[in-house]
Amino acid sequence: MKAIISVYDKSGIVEFAKFLEGKGVEIISTGSTYALLKENDINAKSVENYTGFEEILDGRVKTLQYKIHAGILADLNKPKHKEELLAHNIELIDIVVVNLYPFEQVALRSNNEDELIENIDIGGPTLIRAASKNYKRVLVVVDPKDYTKVMENFDNIDIDFRKKCALKAFALTSYYDSVIVEKFGYRGDMLNVGLRLKKFLRYGENPHQMAGFYRLPLKKGLPNMVQLQGKEISFNNILDIDVAYRMMIESSFLNNNYMCAIIKHNTPCGVAFGDSALTAYEKALYTDPVSAFGGIVGLNNVVDEKLAKKISERFFEVVVAFDFEKEALSILSKKKNLILVKVDRIDLNAYKNNKDIKSVIGGFVVQDIDYINEFSYETVTKTKPTDKQIEDLKFAWFVAKFAKSNAICFALNAQALAIGAGQTSRVDALKCAAQKAKDLGIDLSGSVLASDGFFPFRDNIDVAKACGAVAFVQPGGSIRDEEVIQACDEYNLPMIFTKKRHFRH
Repeated sequence: MKAIISVYDKSGIVEFAKFLEGKGVEIISTGSTYALLKENDINAKSVENYTGFEEILDGRVKTLQYKIHAGILADLNKPKHKEELLAHNIELIDIVVVNLYPFEQVALRSNNEDELIENIDIGGPTLIRAASKNYKRVLVVVDPKDYTKVMENFDNIDIDFRKKCALKAFALTSYYDSVIVEKFGYRGDMLNVGLRLKKFLRYGENPHQMAGFYRLPLKKGLPNMVQLQGKEISFNNILDIDVAYRMMIESSFLNNNYMCAIIKHNTPCGVAFGDSALTAYEKALYTDPVSAFGGIVGLNNVVDEKLAKKISERFFEVVVAFDFEKEALSILSKKKNLILVKVDRIDLNAYKNNKDIKSVIGGFVVQDIDYINEFSYETVTKTKPTDKQIEDLKFAWFVAKFAKSNAICFALNAQALAIGAGQTSRVDALKCAAQKAKDLGIDLSGSVLASDGFFPFRDNIDVAKACGAVAFVQPGGSIRDEEVIQACDEYNLPMIFTKKRHFRH
């Protein structure tokens, strides 16, 4: 029995090779792997000695040789294969132990094309794919974590075991290629998405659904989060944290240091800016303290001691922030089940290069990420908004972008006063927001109103005016824009068009 061993990651390989040698397996090896095995008194044979062909092209060609690949790919159920092996004096190779050049790790730290190219493994994937194709006879091992499993089962390895190893190997080469495609920026009719498991989750949206949390290669974002305390994080927690995190990142365009967003069921129920983290939180909570129960608090800054005391007075599932002061952690640690999550600050360029991918039956729909980095508009009414109203409209527009469509936001003084979201009718979203404000005793007089999509009828203006709204922002684009503008002009109220819609389904 023969094994070829060629690994970049050499963790555990000496022990594994000694085990194989003890089982009577002859070992063929390459370059630095061969040197390491010889240093540890393992009787390995170099690839050059085995094939009679030396490494060339700075090591680019060493295992790409017919004697090796014929030894791996031979099918002993085919008499012709046996005859050809005998004719060419080729021996069988039964075990392939290979892992690959660290392209992903290099790609994370470097954009040097020459360095990236040199870290694209060729011989390794070729060995892996050959062995995987012939799994009925050949065992392929691509993960050092699997050495122990192989050693424990070595005397009872069957075709099912080899098939599982082969499928893992194919998954590795597929993922490896997807990272190369991502790094070099291919945009064509084939979408290669490589995902690596971060952790399995308790379950999905509901207890009967299996779920896992996967990370994309070369991307900064939520998979880098650090859970500081609390119960096991759930599928639904991650979706809500994602909304908070997006708001934390995009809020930078509003030029305010302290923002708080309270998320419930994947949509904001309270958002505000303030002159401190505590003020932002208190203003966000004011919007809808009822819906905030069991929600997620997101802060685009640091959670300090004062804020921690306030947060601890209520029941929340998660608090996500860029950092937590030591005193804040001490206070919040008393709520054992409260999940505390620390996320990285990432710039807009890293953020906007992400894709939104949603599943449908039998496929996926993929789009560029929807992000705001500026606020451009056109005044379409006779009355022009004041500078103060523009600031409020800008804030309301930001909030409406993150609420589920159809979405409406009443806002004043960098604070959401009422949010209507997820309705099949825009005027119903408006009425829901107004009713919620009424139930909570929130006065909408003097507020501005943002809509994530165009107003299809003037009834939205009539209802909002009756509620106290004094300025409006919407994308425009309805066949009844003139009717809507005319309604604003009748009330001498300003309206601006952004000419950019922000649906969130």
